[in-house]
Amino acid sequence: MPTANGLYKQVSYKREVTFGVVPAASAAQLLRRVESSIDLNKDTYQSNEIRPDFQMADFRHGVRRVGGGVNGELSPKTYSDFISAILKRDFAAVTAITAASVTIAGSGPYTITRAAGSYLSDGVKIGDVLRLSVGALNALNINKNLMVVDLTATVATVVTLNGSSLFAQGPITGTTITVIGKKTFVPTTGHTDISYAIEHFYSDLVQSEVFSGCKPTSIAIDLPPTGMATINTEFVGKDIVTAATQYFTSPTALTTTGVLAAVNGVVRVGGVTVANLTGLSLSIDVGQAGEPVVGSNTVPALFSAPVNVTGQFTAYFDSVTLRDAFINETEIDLYAAFTSDNSATADFVAFGLPRIKVGSAAKNDGGTGLIQTFSFQALLNSNGGAGVSTEKTTIVVQDSQA
Repeated sequence: MPTANGLYKQVSYKREVTFGVVPAASAAQLLRRVESSIDLNKDTYQSNEIRPDFQMADFRHGVRRVGGGVNGELSPKTYSDFISAILKRDFAAVTAITAASVTIAGSGPYTITRAAGSYLSDGVKIGDVLRLSVGALNALNINKNLMVVDLTATVATVVTLNGSSLFAQGPITGTTITVIGKKTFVPTTGHTDISYAIEHFYSDLVQSEVFSGCKPTSIAIDLPPTGMATINTEFVGKDIVTAATQYFTSPTALTTTGVLAAVNGVVRVGGVTVANLTGLSLSIDVGQAGEPVVGSNTVPALFSAPVNVTGQFTAYFDSVTLRDAFINETEIDLYAAFTSDNSATADFVAFGLPRIKVGSAAKNDGGTGLIQTFSFQALLNSNGGAGVSTEKTTIVVQDSQA
């Protein structure tokens, strides 16, 4: 038998209908990865008997548990299933606004003013990335990624994700306004409880390991100023099934979206677009755990803790605004969208945290530009919800390909 080579290992997953029960073999999804360390672990017990031969006479295996992580480079759609699972809401589209009459003005940020109707009633929120299409729009205004940075019923204030310009015109009738892709967020009711079966198939050995009952317990997203954006998802699960054949036959091919880089996109902190950030990271933790029961060597269920969103960003010390947000315990917001390239219609993933508190503001020292490190805690935006400009949630994620 040959030695397994990681290049031949395939990772596939599929949503379970019932926790811990491996679903049908069709329609799984191949997963892009840098590393998948998911594996079976067991509790172990050693005998405490005191024996006249001075030796250990027994050692037993106990409860079986699946654990480990999938580390990857963040790209649209690729990890959207796991993001929605940890936020406990499936991604859903926002209904497009059709036949609108709009006037575009400004020099960046720009305003898109509607002659009738309400952005708020139509479900548009601050932080959403939308595009304009149809109608007699100037070519500079068609199908560009536009982040909403302020919003009233009739006026959306936007910035372009790639820094390009819009053309002032209007009113233009027959325009379609589309919030691109789909969004998810931590809901206030109707939470989902999703688990997955994840297969490691070693094609050079023709060996399969299917891990059942896998739930994401934490997701860490890192957006460095240089290099690729990364996402690390830690799982806990129930059990393993092994076989000498691939279980998830003919899985859907790997996604092909480009990897995100933090140099492409827009970051806004405290209502202001910032260009001095030197790094941003987010952590979502739900602490999935289950307790053993008598008569079974697997846990019957995994239970979630509250969704806890924390993070950190670093920025050059070129103003006191962010420092003073820490000193004065001022609540601010953080909205960021990152693209897979610098084109006007690039794929993207956007994050919205409508209410955060800064927990630290430490500065380094040395013969170079001074950098502040800000930790933060995201909180429920209790003033958000239907008919207003922000979501009633801790975090919103929008994926152009979800």
